[in-house]
Amino acid sequence: MGNGSVIESGTVVVRGGRIVSVGAATAALAGLPRAESRGLRQIDARGMTLMPGFIDGHRHIISGNAEQWFKDAPRRMQEFLEAGYTTLLAGGGPAEGNLELKRRIDSGQLKGPRVIPAGAVNLNNTMPDQARAELRRLAGLGIRFIGEETINPKPPTPTQLENLHAIVDESKKVGALVMVHAVSPEAMLAAVDAGVPLLVHTPHYGWLTDEQAKRVAAAGVLTLSCTAFGVPLFDAFRQDNVPTFRDGKRWPDDIIDGEGRGREAGYKAVNARTLWDNGVVYGFGTDTGYLPVKGLAQELKPLNLMFSTKDLVKLMGPHSAAFVQMSNDIGTLEPGKLADIVIFPANPLDGYWNMLNATIVIKGGEVVVDKRANKPLDTARGKR
Repeated sequence: MGNGSVIESGTVVVRGGRIVSVGAATAALAGLPRAESRGLRQIDARGMTLMPGFIDGHRHIISGNAEQWFKDAPRRMQEFLEAGYTTLLAGGGPAEGNLELKRRIDSGQLKGPRVIPAGAVNLNNTMPDQARAELRRLAGLGIRFIGEETINPKPPTPTQLENLHAIVDESKKVGALVMVHAVSPEAMLAAVDAGVPLLVHTPHYGWLTDEQAKRVAAAGVLTLSCTAFGVPLFDAFRQDNVPTFRDGKRWPDDIIDGEGRGREAGYKAVNARTLWDNGVVYGFGTDTGYLPVKGLAQELKPLNLMFSTKDLVKLMGPHSAAFVQMSNDIGTLEPGKLADIVIFPANPLDGYWNMLNATIVIKGGEVVVDKRANKPLDTARGKR
């Protein structure tokens, strides 16, 4: 269900795009009028496992020229759905392009996961008044999530801090939320002290202490994973079994500001568990731009070093929903929530790799992916 509980041989009832009931078959249907229960469309998922639709709290969707990208948008969005994603926070790319993508999906012009648009404010090559003005401009467009350039591994510069405090202050006036790429413990604490509510990266330059993690938790700051940052990637950009960095360049030589031999991979995984164990709400984010199923696999692999599969379901569900500010709508399979459901032939609790084989994907009560070879008859409509 995404909240830590497991129902064996259960039934999920959906009406109007939202979950009405979840439980054993007889219990789930008990509250429905007899006529309505007879007319329900039924999806036979016996022997399969359901969990909430995937949420990526920081995904690079539109790359390069937005107009050119939209020509291939149907295929790109379908790839996300087939991987099991039903919600994406667009962590990068053009704000106007992200807004247009959301409009096309919301209007039904384009089929894809729901998209939460974001925009960026520069911390480095600007002045506080300019940073405030850009944040107000983005908020005026309808952007609620405001990102920024990465705070360097070393402690932030005075200019970065001045601009960061300015945009956090301005964000409170317009109801926006600032997301920071804090990639070191020092940068993370500087962001927390500035009042930043959302952290995109688990630090990967240095070890977090329990005391530092407790400060993050006490401030109520939500954090995403991006644990695969320093982990070598195979066969996403090249098919020659040569390890690459996340952008296709050499690993470990071309890790951004790397410390050598890819030790960032170790920092990420251990720091992730340190944050979790000290009470930080820790969600799922890939910060990638390559194929969705590749990004999913690459992120789950290092996460599983430090988290059980039960933890992973919680991390990917309610924790990620909290990060994207949609806890009331997604993240768990409970009455009242949007019917975002991904269905697998095998149990994800038996291994994270079972999350890489979504067979049926439902977004808001609509079946958007169905890979079953022989689809059972729809018992309410009498057709396939």
